[in-house]
Amino acid sequence: MDEVVFKPVGYVKVLNEREAEIIFRPELKDALDGIEDFSHVFVIYFMHKLLGAEIPVKVHPKKDVNLPLVGVLSSRSPLRPNLIGLTVVELIERKGNVLKVAGLDALDGTPVLDVKPYIPEIDSVPNAITPAFLRCTEKDDQVNFENKKRKN
Repeated sequence: MDEVVFKPVGYVKVLNEREAEIIFRPELKDALDGIEDFSHVFVIYFMHKLLGAEIPVKVHPKKDVNLPLVGVLSSRSPLRPNLIGLTVVELIERKGNVLKVAGLDALDGTPVLDVKPYIPEIDSVPNAITPAFLRCTEKDDQVNFENKKRKN
């Protein structure tokens, strides 16, 4: 299988810096029944504005050249082989086929591929392990990063 084709379930309408609406196809309105009982949802979307961009094999996390180069699939870079975005957002309200959310890092007009409810008992992994550089704060410099790396 060389190609997979998705039909968007809806599109993003940015309201302001913090809030957005996801407007679903009208025929999917009933597919949202019950989602308003969740405080947060995953939004899976297609980063259409990056079509045609050169996709690097390695990147510096957070675009910080002081952090090590890692494989793009080991990062949260938006430049990915399939340009798929994933964000957990706060669900503010549902009105018919529209979800109002907070914290969505997608652009106006972004095609939404799917939403799924966030379930803390399933989606939060208490003993997850991450690389040392992710445990550095913005104030840490390269020396502090190297010291933390040696300790781990």
